[in-house]
Amino acid sequence: MSFEIFFSQRYLKAKRRQGFISIITGISILGIMIGVMALIVVLAVMNGFREDLLKKILGVNSHLLILSYRGGIEDTEPVIKKALEVDGVLAATPFIYSQVMIKNAGNISGAILRGLDLATAGTVIDIDSMIKEGSLAVLRESKADAQGIILGSELSKRIGALPGDTVTLVSPIGKLTPLGRVANEARFRVKALFESGMYEYDSSMVYVSLADAQDFLSLGDEVTGIELRVRDIDESDKIGAIIQDKLGGPYWTKDWKMMNKSLFSALKLEKATMFIILIMIVLVGALNIISSLVMLVMEKFRDIAILRTMGASSKSIMSIFIFQGLFVGLIGTILGLLSGSFLCHLLARYKFIKLPPDVYYISTLPVRMEWFDIVLIALAAIIVSFLATIFPSWQASRVNPVEALRYE
Repeated sequence: MSFEIFFSQRYLKAKRRQGFISIITGISILGIMIGVMALIVVLAVMNGFREDLLKKILGVNSHLLILSYRGGIEDTEPVIKKALEVDGVLAATPFIYSQVMIKNAGNISGAILRGLDLATAGTVIDIDSMIKEGSLAVLRESKADAQGIILGSELSKRIGALPGDTVTLVSPIGKLTPLGRVANEARFRVKALFESGMYEYDSSMVYVSLADAQDFLSLGDEVTGIELRVRDIDESDKIGAIIQDKLGGPYWTKDWKMMNKSLFSALKLEKATMFIILIMIVLVGALNIISSLVMLVMEKFRDIAILRTMGASSKSIMSIFIFQGLFVGLIGTILGLLSGSFLCHLLARYKFIKLPPDVYYISTLPVRMEWFDIVLIALAAIIVSFLATIFPSWQASRVNPVEALRYE
């Protein structure tokens, strides 16, 4: 152990002639601890919120879409086969997407019609987990029953339709007749409801089988596009570029990042903003480090002069007080990491903070700690503590032993 570290620990542990210095040192540790703890908890909640939001979005939407500039895709099987040959693609399924009107008992609302291939859709999106008391299998055709449909829970409340009721879908495209183009209508029986937790989806989405959607919209064998599931969702844009190059025109791809770019960009910006705001709490603790070190230098003025006369260099004197300030910052950082991690564990396990479900789409705070955030927070706290030690340590290194011991 170098004598600089030895003296810094002695000064830190020693009883002060002025007890106020010890109080300020304790406040410094407490301020840094609270700042680090707040940063860990807030960033963990924001990470949990992002993960929960992403899970719900990707439960309804796929990781990657293959679309055509011509409006639809007819040669579905060759396109799916080529897409599955790309490394990183796990599954594929065709889909139909169209805007419709839905009517029931005098109530009418706009809706988004999604036609799904019942055999393969479950391998690409996690819609089954969102369907109440059933799965996509309820849409399978039965000769003794009407065509089946699954409604979003909020849309069901809006038009007053429950499982077992019959609703009418109206296509704005319509169909050609000898009298001209008229609206195309079809009756569907509500087989189940789904609830994703996202009001935007629950209030607008309706699901039918791919065959029923093609028949209703008079598309023949055409589909709107192909949905893909990839191994690594963070690489979806790169995989999409490879597929687009392999398929060539008129095909193009769109991944989940592009579809939700503004939302996740806002979350990323909010996380960075919260980090900057909460690091100010650590700065408060760092200011207290400056105060305690300045007062300590004044108290140890004679000791510094004696060390200088014994051969200690200005650099060594400066190092003593830098190490002492770093010890304070390190203790506060460790205590903050431990208390923040413990609080996150309690939040994740016991979920004692409740949120009103009629206001928020979640009822409890989601928590997810990431190692990168923990390391970043610890480094930021230690760097701030180090910067706070520079000025008082520099002042201590400038003590002239002759002037300090002149009247001793």
